[in-house]
Amino acid sequence: MIATKTIASAPATSLLARLGLAECRSIYLNLSPAELVEHALARSEGVLTETGALMCDTGTFTGRSPKDKFIVCDDKTRDTVEWGDINQPFESEKFEQLRLKMLAYLAEKDVYVRYARACASPAYRLNIAVVTTQAWQSLFCNHLFLRPAPAELADFEPDWTILCVPGFQADPATDGTRKANFTLVDFSRKMILIGGSGYAGEIKKGIFTVLNFVLPVERRVLSMHCSANIGAEGPNGSPDTALFFGLSGTGKTTLSADPERRLIGDDEHGWAGDEIFNFEGGCYAKVINLSAEREPQIYHAIRFGAVLENTRFFPGTRKVDYDNRSVTENTRTAYPIDYIPDAAAPSVAGAPRNIFFLTADAFGVLPPISRLTAEQAMYHFLSGYTSKLAGTEMGITEPVATFSTCFGAAFLPLPPVRYAELLGELIEKYNVNVWLINTGWTGGPYGTGRRIRLDFTRAMIRAALKGELVAATYITHPVFGLRMPTTCPGVPHQLLDPQQTWINQEEYLAKAAELASAFEDNFRRFESVMKTETIEAA
Repeated sequence: MIATKTIASAPATSLLARLGLAECRSIYLNLSPAELVEHALARSEGVLTETGALMCDTGTFTGRSPKDKFIVCDDKTRDTVEWGDINQPFESEKFEQLRLKMLAYLAEKDVYVRYARACASPAYRLNIAVVTTQAWQSLFCNHLFLRPAPAELADFEPDWTILCVPGFQADPATDGTRKANFTLVDFSRKMILIGGSGYAGEIKKGIFTVLNFVLPVERRVLSMHCSANIGAEGPNGSPDTALFFGLSGTGKTTLSADPERRLIGDDEHGWAGDEIFNFEGGCYAKVINLSAEREPQIYHAIRFGAVLENTRFFPGTRKVDYDNRSVTENTRTAYPIDYIPDAAAPSVAGAPRNIFFLTADAFGVLPPISRLTAEQAMYHFLSGYTSKLAGTEMGITEPVATFSTCFGAAFLPLPPVRYAELLGELIEKYNVNVWLINTGWTGGPYGTGRRIRLDFTRAMIRAALKGELVAATYITHPVFGLRMPTTCPGVPHQLLDPQQTWINQEEYLAKAAELASAFEDNFRRFESVMKTETIEAA
């Protein structure tokens, strides 16, 4: 029998009526994870794996669709948002038209409503109401957002509302969208509309877009697309916090899930003075090629309550074949952060001592680790070079070299320099070490070279965190001017200089020059607004 939830309190009934849900057939409010699993199974939304995780398919969309995301252009955003290919304008009237059509679609249907929060720091907390038509997506939201205490739910008032209806499709001819699927963000109404896509990552990244506008503009807090963890205190009592910037698939979740350190969060954080805080309450990890040996913390987090997306079983079993990419390369899992042993609670820490920029270099020419000057840090943060990995966006089937400003351009409504200036001020104030880490290819480009081994990348990061590279001997890269250590504990010294991993040295230099030229072409748009020292750091 499916569990139900009675909406007993007057405030809850009033709020749901104001959200326009009065005509829905059933409203399931704040169901527990166990109840949501029951609902998902009864509605054939998924199946259980041998570890008890709920395995679901996201349908046609197995990744985000950036070209179908829009921001309402009105008095609040017209002169603030950086409009272009990423931040596409949408008419306020069309937004309201779609909202009403979505609510009409929900009449006489079952909906799941979840009260949640973003931002672990109480000073910056954001209340969210998420309305979905799928039980498994409500379970996803339970994991990825912060969970209010039961006593806080009775008089809950959302700052933002998300309406996510995968079964609803827009009519581009009349609704103003590009296709039938869409994600619309309205900063004045404080609402996000998602339709036509069952990929739950659209929900998560919708709120990230909101915070990337609200925190820098209204609170002068740096919002960051990064993971974070913390080790033991230093000799002077200072926190040993580390940040890992990078696009999806470059290693943020994997490298921050370190059994020797406590996880703060795996993807989205804010930096307010001497405080780092997680935006989320859980993790959303890629699981392609996952194994207990390589990524034990993530592997063992996939148990009852966790969600798996687009994975497949070994034939005749309920054991997940993590090497199976028949649906997508972008197979994922979602779970609460406390599924990771000894995760920081609350997810808050002091200012970082080390920052790592993660790039999956498909050219195979960047060093696996290099130490950046302050000027180089600003240059590489604004450049945001990496390779989009297969499956993270619709249409990406193999690594594609790209420049994603601030390692998260797809989610940044403001001009990139706003974020860069905040980061530069904080790095200088707290004297942070900044490192560039290549988690991509060596010995040749994608298709010829090989992916840098995870255990070597972990060894380099641990050496940096322990201060073992401070006194190392460094050489300068002949093309990029990066300082590369000649030795690192646990890493073959030949790997540290990428030129030495190529058979043909002339081919290496030609490919490095090709990437350097791409860096220069990309950075020209910032030359009029950045300091000379940053430009020369190229």
